[in-house]
Amino acid sequence: MNKKALFLALFTVVIWASSFAGIRASLLGGYTTGHLVLVRFLTASGMFLLYSLLPGVHFHLPRKEDLLRIILLGWLGITVYHTGLTFGVESITAGTASMIVGSAPVFTAIIAVFILKERLALFSWIGLGIGFIGIILITLGTAGANFSISEGAFFVLIATIATSIFFVFQKPLHGRYKPIELTAYFTWAGTLPMLIFSPGLFETLQTATMEAHLSALFVGIFPAALGYAAWGIAISLGNPSSVTSMLYIEPVIAIVIAWLWLGEWPNSLSLIGGTVAISSVFLVNFAGRKQREREENVLEEQTS
Repeated sequence: MNKKALFLALFTVVIWASSFAGIRASLLGGYTTGHLVLVRFLTASGMFLLYSLLPGVHFHLPRKEDLLRIILLGWLGITVYHTGLTFGVESITAGTASMIVGSAPVFTAIIAVFILKERLALFSWIGLGIGFIGIILITLGTAGANFSISEGAFFVLIATIATSIFFVFQKPLHGRYKPIELTAYFTWAGTLPMLIFSPGLFETLQTATMEAHLSALFVGIFPAALGYAAWGIAISLGNPSSVTSMLYIEPVIAIVIAWLWLGEWPNSLSLIGGTVAISSVFLVNFAGRKQREREENVLEEQTS
């Protein structure tokens, strides 16, 4: 992964990690889950609309042959993922949900190998496995290992697979569109189905607290708009499996932000899991890359 893609991926992960505390603050302040999802992405859609109207900014209209792909990916990556995750957490613990979502890099790597024909070095596969172990340790520390297959777990699993497909299949589109305009199209397409949550929204906006409103705006502007824009650029610069491996450190950063924002602090097992998860990222992006480079050099020597 090049330095720019690495920086953007890290920036995005930090921004996305902050959304956990922001979402919780909004829910505690009076928002329902459906209304929060809708407000988040109405805000994000408005941000992209304002950006598109700035002087000097020109969005290319989607090509006819790309329109269906953009709509479907918007539904998968925005609508299905955020709706499935939000409603799944209603019946399972947040720790269980985060463990399932933490498996996204594994799904992404597998899809990238079979669909995009990407090659992963042995150390990269080992790193992905170690990262998943780290996610399990984090959730055992925060959720008490209360994992059970339920309707909520099924929803979150569907959400995780949806976002993995979204990460991989947007890659070919980056050769024809700028990352920000492509992210805007995904966001607009994914926000439209969320209008199903609009009944009762006005009442929620009247009764929610000021902190809840500010938190909802925060998660709409930063994690939903800026975060997805930065992630789109990172995906366009690097291969999806390496970029999404950075998601392993998201729970670690989320723990720190939750401590600073909400006063929550993890136990020792969660800290150990965070260390393991961070180690896996280095293994995937550095050791795996070095092994891949050595294999490519050997192949060149054999063919020369």
